[in-house]
Amino acid sequence: MKGMKARVTRLVLPPKRRILVISDIHANIPYFEGLLKKTGFSERDELIIDGDFLEKGENSLGILRRLMDMSRAGNTHVVCGNCDDWADIYSSFWNEYHDEHVMQYILWKKSGLLWDMCNAAGIDPFELENFSSAKERLLSCFPEEWRFLSALPHAIETERFVFAHAGMRPDIPITEQDAEDFDRCDSFLTRGWRFDKWVIVGHWPVMLYGADKVCANPIVDREKKIVSIDGGCVLKDDGQLNALIIPDRDSEDFGFISYDPFPVKTALNDQAGGGPSYYIRWGDSRVQVLKRGAEFSRCRHVRTGYEMDILTKYLFTDNEFTDCNDCTDYVLPIQAGDKLRVVEETSRGYFVKRKGWSGWYYGELE
Repeated sequence: MKGMKARVTRLVLPPKRRILVISDIHANIPYFEGLLKKTGFSERDELIIDGDFLEKGENSLGILRRLMDMSRAGNTHVVCGNCDDWADIYSSFWNEYHDEHVMQYILWKKSGLLWDMCNAAGIDPFELENFSSAKERLLSCFPEEWRFLSALPHAIETERFVFAHAGMRPDIPITEQDAEDFDRCDSFLTRGWRFDKWVIVGHWPVMLYGADKVCANPIVDREKKIVSIDGGCVLKDDGQLNALIIPDRDSEDFGFISYDPFPVKTALNDQAGGGPSYYIRWGDSRVQVLKRGAEFSRCRHVRTGYEMDILTKYLFTDNEFTDCNDCTDYVLPIQAGDKLRVVEETSRGYFVKRKGWSGWYYGELE
């Protein structure tokens, strides 16, 4: 919360151990388990969960308990993100206004940690007169979960790295920053800040840094010493869960492994790709529907005037002016034999991913 002093943990990483960093799981246990399996994570590795493991997905209580269990082994370290700070409801910063806001959130989302806890405790959220009446019961029903959440650091500092969910300030000592400096720093890469240690963050999906093309792979900015790793898991239809791979505590030779569940097929045709394209994305997704169709609708992006065909199911309402899912008309360059991850199959072609890049393929698939 605003004005709350951040908790910072100093961690000495063991030598000659691989470090995996994963952010923004957003309660998606299948993606998380799939990524751990793909990376070959074991007791010989160190794992940093860089915040936002809760909310937006389907199993917040389940992922919380999974990470609590993993943390007991000593090689999993969890950072608090802006979606994970629910222990604040028992802090001195909390008041009745916040309780009312939370109540509205629970009934609107019908998911998330408090929703899961209410249902596990036998509380029907729709029968609550106010959230404050449920707080003490949740505290008594889930004491271990609340202890774990209340102790999470907002940043983990090592000899070479700072792991913070969203970012940090370069002009304030790390131990004097507020919680919001670490977990609510939007568009961190665009702020022009540079650091002496590597700052590893999630929070801001990496595809939001694009303009005409979409890529969900981590971004490594060696000049600023920032790595941004949020691949849009849960938030983006074509998102992925990324694991940044640091070979050992003294290495800056970053790699990554990603996971998504999309079926993989082989391209049978070459495709030149390129041409004009645009990426309509969260925060700037207002469009005017020029011609609505059953499968595709011709739309004009309100801010830029750019026109493209958008899958009709991506439009949020039936109105002429509406917001929409993230979408692009970028045509990927493809060679026959390329392995493509198929996100959408349409009458016109396929919306696919190739090595983290999203776009359209109009050839045949094997």
